[in-house]
Amino acid sequence: MNKKYIFKLFIYGQSDDCKNAIKNLTKICEEKLHDNYDLKVIDIKEAPEEAEEERLIAVPTLIRELPAPERRIIGNFKDKDKVLAALDLTE
Repeated sequence: MNKKYIFKLFIYGQSDDCKNAIKNLTKICEEKLHDNYDLKVIDIKEAPEEAEEERLIAVPTLIRELPAPERRIIGNFKDKDKVLAALDLTE
């Protein structure tokens, strides 16, 4: 897999849901993408303008910016197969 993936993960504070979302997503990315991804975690509690700019409706929300087309998923990313399908990372 040679593509570079760029993700933005929007969270709110350090709740257990947000911590689990980060942990689950990081594990999936490491297993599937190895070093071919960048993950930026944005706490909308501290950067509400970024959430407004992206027109978020819930958190945690993950946006795959690259490769195009953009994809968005909401949740704690616990179900690996659903996350892979939503991000078009299945083979």
